[in-house]
Amino acid sequence: MKNNNHDLRVILKLSGEALASSSTHTIFDKEKLAKIISLIKEFVENGVKVGVVCGAGNIFRGRIAEENGLPYEVGDYLGMVGTIINLKAISALLSENNIKNKLFSALEVEDVAPKYNKEIARKYYDEGYVILFGAGVGKVRHTTDTCAALRAIEMDAKIILAGKNGVDGVYDKDPNVYQDAKFIKEITYQEALNKNLKVMDYQALGLLKDSDIITRVFSMDDFSNFMKVISGDENIGTTIKKE
Repeated sequence: MKNNNHDLRVILKLSGEALASSSTHTIFDKEKLAKIISLIKEFVENGVKVGVVCGAGNIFRGRIAEENGLPYEVGDYLGMVGTIINLKAISALLSENNIKNKLFSALEVEDVAPKYNKEIARKYYDEGYVILFGAGVGKVRHTTDTCAALRAIEMDAKIILAGKNGVDGVYDKDPNVYQDAKFIKEITYQEALNKNLKVMDYQALGLLKDSDIITRVFSMDDFSNFMKVISGDENIGTTIKKE
């Protein structure tokens, strides 16, 4: 590999949909989960330190709250709980595969996962445990993008790997809607803010814009892309970095 992987510290940002079954429409797909576990195992075996942030789109989306007359804040909390469900499943499967890991929650759910503590999580991360960050940052109106950005800073990670479903990187507009959407190979966090690109939320871009953390956005339809990216392949997806 091109990088010295024993010094490589990453945050793996997964969408909730990456865990779901497209055929049975259940929240988990056995084969997809197995691929995620295999990917994390490969990272660990190559000396990469791994933190995982996961969305909850396979379980709950904000529009469901709106459609059912629930307050926005309630919808946010339901989404946070959904991330804990997803990461608890990943944690259990990692343990089944003898991959040491620790799940933390930004919400108080002590019987499921201890409350997130930066110093404790950092200690385990430094020791090579896979750290799973549940419940976002524990606050409403903050997405898992913000969680990934903040935890990357707190863990001194070098790269955020943002795998996407059905899109191979960042475009100037939604490529699923506009046929003339232009692919963006490289962009700064500030440019993404200025152009109001929906690659990450505003808070996440603001946190990262002055950091040395690089975000790579690429398709996770092919799981081999993850290893290609950390091996130094610059031809995959979009690179976002500071100016």
